[in-house]
Amino acid sequence: MPPSIPEADRRHRASAAFSLSFLSLIFSITAFSSSYWCEGTRKVAKPFCKGDSKGDLCIRFNSADGNGSQAVQYIWETGDDKFVEKKFHAGIWYSCEEMINEEGEKCRSFISLTPASDRGVLWLSIVAELLYVVLLLIGNILMSVEICYYSSVIDGLKINAFSAVVTVLAGLLGMVAHMMYTTVFQMTVNLGPEDWRPHTWDYGWSYGLAWTSFACCMAAAVTTINKYTKTILEFKHKRKKLERSFRIQYKFPEYTAPEKVCNVYVNSFQNTTDDPAHALRSLRHLATISVL
Repeated sequence: MPPSIPEADRRHRASAAFSLSFLSLIFSITAFSSSYWCEGTRKVAKPFCKGDSKGDLCIRFNSADGNGSQAVQYIWETGDDKFVEKKFHAGIWYSCEEMINEEGEKCRSFISLTPASDRGVLWLSIVAELLYVVLLLIGNILMSVEICYYSSVIDGLKINAFSAVVTVLAGLLGMVAHMMYTTVFQMTVNLGPEDWRPHTWDYGWSYGLAWTSFACCMAAAVTTINKYTKTILEFKHKRKKLERSFRIQYKFPEYTAPEKVCNVYVNSFQNTTDDPAHALRSLRHLATISVL
């Protein structure tokens, strides 16, 4: 038999929540392992030209044999001409900057660049990011179990509620971790070592990807909570409607009699995967139970 409309809608919501949570996990792992949270330039003095090297990235003397001459040497560059801008990018783990007159980049640990007074906050940010990834992974596993297999409807609702709690907690940890790293980076820019402080900087694509992961995580949590709440409300609505129908049809003298019948019927669904809200439409089966 084809699934009912409410059941199909719940499956679609579960699939949407799983897709958002999976995207959040992929984005968070990519951002956490990259070094492009912040990008910018550093203004450094040009080195002296060696040998026959020429160009705009080194300082030239007025003599062709300047290195071996005893005469006074004059440097033509003045003001900003004496400096060159080097691009750099930094992440949670390390910071890299391009090298002058050489190919490649020079990288060093970002933790070693952070002021000693802020390293504790940076480590808290790293731990929060790790917990964020772990909780996202747990939430993905629970959502996949809910979609692929569960022993009963009640078990499915329990898994749904637990995955919603885990996803919300992951989102809160991710938000705190991103904000702590932002604070640490700004403090490092102001109080970090002189040979690292950037001249200009801005947030990179990894930083945007990290906040996109947080947005997907919270969207998955909202979708999961909405699915759970809607299922419960539908079930309560069907139950009240059924109690009213039994009270009118069978003229129960006791007010709690229809509720007792409904409780017997609900308990019969503890070990089935059918939709209880859809199955409550079967009044003939409930009539048999009421006779018993």
